[in-house]
Parts: sequence; structure tokens; C-alpha cells
Amino acid sequence: MFNRNTGIVLAIALAAGLGLLLAQKVFGPAGNGGHQAGSIIFYPTPRELPDFSLTQSDGTRLIPGELRGHWTLVFLGFTSCPDVCPTTLSEMALAQKQWESIPESLRPRVVFVSVDPERDTPARLGEYAHAFHKDTLAATADVPSLERFATPLGLVFQKAPGKNFKANPDDYSMDHSASIAVLDPEGRLVGLMRPPFDPKLIASDLTKLTGKTAP
Repeated sequence: MFNRNTGIVLAIALAAGLGLLLAQKVFGPAGNGGHQAGSIIFYPTPRELPDFSLTQSDGTRLIPGELRGHWTLVFLGFTSCPDVCPTTLSEMALAQKQWESIPESLRPRVVFVSVDPERDTPARLGEYAHAFHKDTLAATADVPSLERFATPLGLVFQKAPGKNFKANPDDYSMDHSASIAVLDPEGRLVGLMRPPFDPKLIASDLTKLTGKTAP
């Protein structure tokens, strides 16, 4: 359950660009020491993330150590999302196909985190995400755990009840950030990607960050 202060923060952040304002308030905008390079707005300094624990689609835990060793792109969504989520997953899949030649031990990762744990079981979430690309990691958790994971990334989400929500508890959608958080191989938050996304530019940027030649 969201408390009053959390609700206020979410409302402001959602209204100001689905996560961008919150990220800028925490880390400073690109013009205050940060810089944009290609598709990524890099923050002035990397930010260590607090401990988190999510459940992946295969039942294993997604914890900080699991994200080390790779550049990682993290975004929020849910399987019932009508537009933003399938569009973003499709765009990320195009980028992922371009870096498939990178060794798996170095290959950038894409992590899709469902903020709708009431409807998105790990199995359903995995089936949905892997339909776009087999390498996409999919995870979810209870709402408090999701909040602890998303907030330090500058990402936000909130349930949006429909007109018939009182009579039908399944009549709701999820408002969530459309931006993508960028983590370095140490598992630290280093930047942000804002839509619209360019799969070729993202693939080139992430390939360069791994030290490989862009395809």
C-alpha cells in the first residue's frame, strides 16, 4: 500500500514525464555535470543501489550480484500494457539481435520488471517477455519490494483503477515510467534512456560500452 508521501512523489514524477523529473531531482539533470552520449544521459557519478530481491520468470532470485559483469537496461511494465511495453520490448529486441555476436559473458542485458504482480505470475511474465527476445530477463515481486527496487532507479509506478474497479477488481491499469535505467557492470546506476528509442543507436552504444566493435 502506498503511503501519503509516496503517493505525492509518484504523482509529481508521473505528471512530469514518467520518471525523468524524479531522476533529475535525485541525480541532477544532464546540464548539471551530467552529459548525454548517444542514446544515454549519463549522471555525474555512478549510484550504488540498495539491496533488492525480485523473482525471475524461472523462479530464481534476481539480486544485485546477478546484474554484475554486464551492462544492463532496466524498464518497468506489465503484460496487459496496451502500447508502451510491447513497443519498448520490440525496440529492445531489435537492439538485442544486433549484439547477439557479443560473448554471452559480456553481452548487455535487458531486464523487464512487471509492476503488476497481482496478474503477472513469473511464468506468465516470462512467456510474454521471451516472445519478444529469448534473452530478456523478466522479474517481479510484491509491491513493497518493487518500490524498493524502482525508486533508487528513478523509476515510478502506480495502479490506475478503471471506471468499474469497485465492482471488478481486475479493472485497472498501471501507470509507470517509460524511461530505461542504465546499470554498469558493477551494478551501479549510471544513466537513463528516454523515449523515443532508436534500436540501432542503442545497440551501437551498448556494443561500444562492452569494448566491442559495433555491428
